[in-house]
Amino acid sequence: MDLMGPDESWSLFKSVAFSSEALPYEFETVGKQIADECHGLPLTIVVVAGLLKSKRAIEDWRSVAKDVKSFVTNDPDERCSRVLGLSYDHLTSDLKACLLHFGIFPEDSDIPVKNLMRKWMAEGFLKLENDLEGEAEKCLQELVDRCLVLVCKKSRDGTKIISCKVHDLIYDLCLTELQRENIYIMNDIVLGVSKRGNLSMQKMQPFKRVTGGEIDYCPNGLYRALLTPVHRLLRDHDNNDLLKRTRSIFSLHLSFSSRVLKSELIHFKLLKVLELRQIEIDNFPLQILSLIWLSYLSLQCRENLDIPPEICRLWNLQTFIVQEVQTFIVRGPSRIVKITFPEEIWGLMQLRHLKLPRFYLPDCPSGSVDKGRLSNLQTIAYLSSRCCTKEVILGIQNVKKLGIVQDENDYGCFRDAGLFNNLHQLETLSLQYLFNRFFPASAEAFPATLKKLKLKRAFLSWSCLDIIAELPNLEVLKLMADACHGEEWYPNVEGFTRLKLLIIVFTNLKYWKATYDNFPVLESLVLRHCRCLKEIPIEFAEINSLQLIELTGCLPELGESAARIQQEQEDLGNNPVDVRISNPWGF
Repeated sequence: MDLMGPDESWSLFKSVAFSSEALPYEFETVGKQIADECHGLPLTIVVVAGLLKSKRAIEDWRSVAKDVKSFVTNDPDERCSRVLGLSYDHLTSDLKACLLHFGIFPEDSDIPVKNLMRKWMAEGFLKLENDLEGEAEKCLQELVDRCLVLVCKKSRDGTKIISCKVHDLIYDLCLTELQRENIYIMNDIVLGVSKRGNLSMQKMQPFKRVTGGEIDYCPNGLYRALLTPVHRLLRDHDNNDLLKRTRSIFSLHLSFSSRVLKSELIHFKLLKVLELRQIEIDNFPLQILSLIWLSYLSLQCRENLDIPPEICRLWNLQTFIVQEVQTFIVRGPSRIVKITFPEEIWGLMQLRHLKLPRFYLPDCPSGSVDKGRLSNLQTIAYLSSRCCTKEVILGIQNVKKLGIVQDENDYGCFRDAGLFNNLHQLETLSLQYLFNRFFPASAEAFPATLKKLKLKRAFLSWSCLDIIAELPNLEVLKLMADACHGEEWYPNVEGFTRLKLLIIVFTNLKYWKATYDNFPVLESLVLRHCRCLKEIPIEFAEINSLQLIELTGCLPELGESAARIQQEQEDLGNNPVDVRISNPWGF
């Protein structure tokens, strides 16, 4: 951005530091002095104002005014870096650790917030033990409020951050602080080729900033490692062993052999985080079972996996993720990788997040239902419908997000009509391959707490949605590819009393009739690749809450229909809906 003048600088500073609050006179005088000392650099203004946003003592402002003045130099880049360092120094120790964690990711990359926060939890950066997710959200929001972290994507209702990143100057700051080795050290593990031509793990090397054009640095694979400067649990001579001081390992570039690192894992005794998403495995690496401090484990596989009973040794495990290798199949359904757990999984009492393509969970061991409950489990997906027994559901009854995939030759997850009512905290439910014959006959089969429902390849008739419409707290309904099948959707009931977001993707829907009573508080309608639908019900113009109609890959006629609704709302004196159209079908 161009440098700002005094008025622009003060306006930006005030909007960040005070937002909509009234500005006391004494703060205005000092604030203008601080804004002037930023010399028109927008990033500096935003960072310093973010620092002062939570400070309401005039002495703090005067102190910062002196700091800003003393840190400013004639070089713009150096000036900004020094101010960013000032902001960093004002952070608490846990916020410093969370911010420096951005340094492990490739520069300028969008980072999924869920994975980021789960790693913070596993690393032990957060103070609370119970509501770790809530504490992680607070830490992230505080870094955003201080303008140290940029929001890339938010949820449609604006309440959740989906992905984030840091400015390149903040990234430089993270790397600079990491090199000081005060909180943790960042090193590289580079795979090399031995004299015999075999892959081997070279000695751990100091971190090197690698760009896309420097792949020759690590053609056989690159891992990034975080180390504790001096580990309190180790004797002096052990602290000289870098492998024993390693707390986290992340695979950054594709490795052509998983065998190399697997054979070395036994040496990383105090490892907390192991992310091997760039490595394809064909069986569960048994070496992992010796990592008893492991809290976060992420793998990638192409074949079915059987988890060994010794998984119970990983008693600190909080997050276990398995990603399926993406394959492109021209015809026929893609095969889903299946993961089978032993009954020892019920002994992992710290588990909070289980995310796998499809997995089988056995019933709790006989006589240990109370002891074997995974009471900390927050997320579980995708559980085979075959495992939706009373014993399993009672064992995960604190879960908030649940994904289920219908299994072959199974009677379905709704065979016991009241089963899911045991999940008193469930807010998000995702169902795949459900089919009409397995769909419940009443909305009472769903927990009343449900706020979000996602259906994919369920092949339901549109009439089944009359049952879903009765869910009292449903706010989001996502009808993904082949969720419903049929050309006509004529709702027969007044419902969806709290539905704010409706998404329909890849459907053969052709005729749709609805009234205001069917979607009374709808705010956003998103249609993607609905290539048979030509008209949105004109009655949607009567929905006062409707703010957005978003069309992607749809017929031009559907865009014209959305425009008519927009005009109708304007004629009625309402705020016209925002219509967004991209990639019209047929153009």
